[in-house]
Amino acid sequence: MQTQILVIEDDELLNSGLCYHLQKRGITPFSAYGIEEAKSLLTQEHFDLILLDVNLPDGNGFDLARETISRSNVPFVFLTAHNLEEEIIQGLRFGADDYIVKPFSVKVLMEKIQTVLRRCSGAQGQKVYTAGSLSVDLENRIVKSRGNVVSLTPTEFEILEVFCRNRDQILTKDILLEKIWDRKENYVNEHTLSLNVSRLRNKIADGEHEYIKTIYGLGYKWVGGRK
Repeated sequence: MQTQILVIEDDELLNSGLCYHLQKRGITPFSAYGIEEAKSLLTQEHFDLILLDVNLPDGNGFDLARETISRSNVPFVFLTAHNLEEEIIQGLRFGADDYIVKPFSVKVLMEKIQTVLRRCSGAQGQKVYTAGSLSVDLENRIVKSRGNVVSLTPTEFEILEVFCRNRDQILTKDILLEKIWDRKENYVNEHTLSLNVSRLRNKIADGEHEYIKTIYGLGYKWVGGRK
C-alpha cells in the first residue's frame, strides 16, 4: 500500500509545493487548508503521517494534534512560522515526531519526513528490539540483558515498550502518563512515574551502555544503548 500523507497548510502555494515534492518521492499527498477540512479527510482516509501547520485560519494545529493522537498513533511533523521555545516544547508535549520552522529547506523537510516514516514503520512492525546488551521481545514480553532474563513489573515493561517504539524522541512526563496510564483510567502522578523510570533504568543497566537519558526540563529519551 502506498504511503499517504495529509498536508494541513493554509498557504495554497506552499501546500501545493509540498504535495508536488511528496509525489516525486512516490508518496500520495492529501491537501487540507484548515482544521475542519482536515477532520473530514481524517474520517475518510488512513494516513501514515500528518504534516501540520500550527497556525490555521479556523483553529490551532495543537488542538487538532491532541484530538487526533488520542484516537490513533499517526505521527505528526509540525510546521510553524515562530521559532519560539515554548511553542516547540508544547509541540513535543503533544507527541510531535519532529518540528520545523519556516522558512525551511524543502529538501531537509523531505528527509525529516522519510526519517519519521522509517522510524515509525520499523517500530510498529518490530517484534524483538535489541540495543547494546539488551533484548526486548515485545510480543512475548520477555526482556534479557546479556542473555539473562530481566524481571520487570507490568508497568515497567509498558514504559520500556513505549521507549522502544519511540526511540530517539523526547518523551515528556505528560506523554508517558497518557500513553501508559491514562488509557487504563488509573491515576498516577509524576513522582510515581519518576520512580518507575528509575527502577527500570537500574534493572536494565549493564555498566557499559546508556539506555534512558533524562532531558532536564522536558522528560526522557531512549538513546538505544549508546556508550
